[in-house]
Amino acid sequence: MKIHGLQKMTLLDFPGKVACTVFLGGCDMRCPFCHNAELVDGTAEAVMDEQGLKKFLSTRSGLLDGVAFTGGEPLLRADLAPLFRSIREMGFAVKLDTNGTHPDRLRALLEEGLVDYVAMDIKNSPERYGETAGVPEMDLGPVKESVELLKEGRTDYEFRTTVVAELHDDDSFREIGPWIRGARRYFLQKFTDRETVPFGGFHAPAEEDLRRWAEMMRAFVQEVSLRGVD
Repeated sequence: MKIHGLQKMTLLDFPGKVACTVFLGGCDMRCPFCHNAELVDGTAEAVMDEQGLKKFLSTRSGLLDGVAFTGGEPLLRADLAPLFRSIREMGFAVKLDTNGTHPDRLRALLEEGLVDYVAMDIKNSPERYGETAGVPEMDLGPVKESVELLKEGRTDYEFRTTVVAELHDDDSFREIGPWIRGARRYFLQKFTDRETVPFGGFHAPAEEDLRRWAEMMRAFVQEVSLRGVD
């Protein structure tokens, strides 16, 4: 398996754990505000393979608690299970970031108990999902299936939305709330522009809007928090 990036230590990517973050290339969405466009379009060079990753982890026993896998979309890889199994056997917890488009692969990992935490993106309300994901005719069936799968509570999880002023409004959260009703945890992440964002012209929402939308979501989700806001 090709690995396209490695952040050797993070206190932010895996809640409650000191972790490293592994970046995998390839994605089936084309979100215009994505921070990792070089992973999406395949231009990022591989930095190691899975043997190199396991060699690195063998030197981090006692220093790291877990490994966070992000992308791109990690679940495009059909061979995640053996790697996750090996990492857990080494004593590390595993976190998975996903866009929810591959519920069958997610279910298989959860049923085998190979994932300790899942962070799933909720791009927008169903009405604006395709626009926000950069896939206009997108089939939301798999995403909705993944939402329900995580709500079963087989592992700890969060839903999260990267909030962009040009893409999100009150109606977005009026629809997202009932969709994920009863979820354990939801984060609104403030968009931050970077050089790696593929399209220009996007802006962070006003903080008063973020706080209002968070309050709207508290009617539906057990725990709602903001990221990127002081």
